[in-house]
Amino acid sequence: MATMTYIDALARGMWEEMERDPAVFLIGEDIGAYGGAFKATKGFQAHFGEERVIDTPLSEAAIVGASVGASLLGLRPVAEMQFADFVTCGFNQMVVNAAKTHYRWGLPVPMVLRLPTGGYIHGGPYHSTSPEAWFFHVPGLKIVAPSTPYDAKGLMKAAIRDNNPVIVLEFKYLYRRLKGEVPDTDYVVPIGKAELRRQGNDLTVVTYGTTTGFVLDAAERLAAEDGMEAAVVDLRSLMPWDKDRVLEAVRQSGKVLVVHEDAVTGGVGAEIAATIANESFRDLDAPVRRVGAADVPVPFAPALEEAVLPDTERILAAMKELARY
Repeated sequence: MATMTYIDALARGMWEEMERDPAVFLIGEDIGAYGGAFKATKGFQAHFGEERVIDTPLSEAAIVGASVGASLLGLRPVAEMQFADFVTCGFNQMVVNAAKTHYRWGLPVPMVLRLPTGGYIHGGPYHSTSPEAWFFHVPGLKIVAPSTPYDAKGLMKAAIRDNNPVIVLEFKYLYRRLKGEVPDTDYVVPIGKAELRRQGNDLTVVTYGTTTGFVLDAAERLAAEDGMEAAVVDLRSLMPWDKDRVLEAVRQSGKVLVVHEDAVTGGVGAEIAATIANESFRDLDAPVRRVGAADVPVPFAPALEEAVLPDTERILAAMKELARY
C-alpha cells in the first residue's frame, strides 16, 4: 500500500495501463512536456514517448474525434479535457459518434474521456461545470465518478480496459486535498458497483464525488448531535448505477436523501429519486429529498460560490429535517 493523492492515483492508473497494454495512449492539450493543466501526466511523455503521449491543437472536437477513430482501429485512447466545461466543443463527437457507433456497426469503442470537473476552487462559471447530467441521458456511454484515491486508480484502470466509451469524472477539489491508501498491485474497481461507506438504519444518503466527503462528515455530526445513524452509499459509477445497492439501503432505512454537486434541476439525483419512488414506494417513510447546487452558473467570488454549492452544513440540515419527518 502507498499513500497518495487523488490525482496521483489517477495518474498511477493510467501509467500502469500504458505499461501493461501498448495500445493505450494519451491525447490532449499540453499533456506532453507541460504535463497537463493539472500535471496529471507529468513525466509521461519523457517515459512513453511522443507517439503515445500526444499534444494536440486547441480543438476538443479534434481530440474526441481522433480518439473515436483510433479506438475503431484497435487502440485505446485516453483523452483529456483541460476542464470539463470545454467538452462542449467535442459534444457532438462524444454523444453522436462515440456513443452510437457500437449500436450502428457492432464495433467496440474503447476510449476514455477524462473530465476535470466541479467547483469549490474559485474557478468561476467557465471552469467549474459539473457536466455529468449531459451524458447520463445518452445511451452508449459509461460514466464513473471516483471519490477516493483507491477508487480513482481502480476506476481509471477499469475504464481503460472497457470496450465502451467511458467518461471519467475527476473532481478537481479532491485532486491534491484528498489522500488515501492505494495498493501497488494491479486491481480494478468494477464499473457499476456502489460502495456502502457508512452503516445506518435511520436514513440513507446517496451521493458521489466531492460531496461524498461532505456527506460522511455530516453523518458523523448527525450521530453525535442527534443520535441518528445515516447509511452513506457512494455510487462510484453513474452509468450504469447500482440500483440494487441503493434500493437495498432504502429498504433498511425508509428515508432517502440524494446529494450531488451538480444543480438539482435535471441532475442525476432526479433519476435516482424517480427510480426509488417507482420501485420502493412502499418502503418509504418520507419523500425522497435532494440536495445540490443552485440553478445558477458557479460564481467566481468565494462567498458566492459557497452560497451556491452544497456543503456539510447544508447537507446536515437536510439530513436532520428528513430524520425528523
